[in-house]
Amino acid sequence: MANPLPASTFLAALRAEGVKVVEVGNWRTHNRNHKGPWAPVHGVMVHHTVTRGTANTVRICRDGYAGLPGPLCHGVIAKDGTVHLVGYGRTNHAGSGDGDVLAAVIAERALPADNEADTDGNRHFYGWECENLGDGKDPWPAEQVEAIVRASAAVLRAHNWGRDGDTSVIGHSEWQPGKVDPRGPGVSMADIRKRVAERLKHPANWSPSAPPVPPVPPKPPTVEDRLTAIEKRVTALEKRTTS
Repeated sequence: MANPLPASTFLAALRAEGVKVVEVGNWRTHNRNHKGPWAPVHGVMVHHTVTRGTANTVRICRDGYAGLPGPLCHGVIAKDGTVHLVGYGRTNHAGSGDGDVLAAVIAERALPADNEADTDGNRHFYGWECENLGDGKDPWPAEQVEAIVRASAAVLRAHNWGRDGDTSVIGHSEWQPGKVDPRGPGVSMADIRKRVAERLKHPANWSPSAPPVPPVPPKPPTVEDRLTAIEKRVTALEKRTTS
């Protein structure tokens, strides 16, 4: 059984992993705990917001909307990779999903198809809502995907998850039948899981190596360089003939 991290530990884990964090209002105590427990927790779920604009997205995810009160996640991951913390505790992000998927997440084994909605996901998952229109066309910037990877790795590292497999991080589409998130150019859960698994092999402050800088080709000699070289050779020859 895994109890949720204390809010201070959660925040410290994100920052240690190199995540740029913005704390929004009373996020540490803003939750839906009066509607049910948030525990035991077993994994991280990734969503897209179907919204445009960071300020608007953060507001909606913090306050909710008609029919779905906020908070709608723990952190909003903006296009620029900033993670805006809007709630902590039980949040309205996962909804009902497949209990067989939860069992696979707990065991860190391959996920089965999600064909049931029989289990309360809000109780068992941390949730990231990621700013994206969700139309399959809106691109996912590299900075945003890297933030998803780092934020997810931070939670897994703090809980010591991810030792037996990579499925402690899942997409909403893998949890609840009929959901499609996250989707769009530049994002896939397979890639996110692969990169999270690689991060967990390194210290929290690790960053992937930058691609090697190609060598700068030597500049061709100028006319002046050539004349100087000829003069040196002539001088050397003159010294030989006079010696």
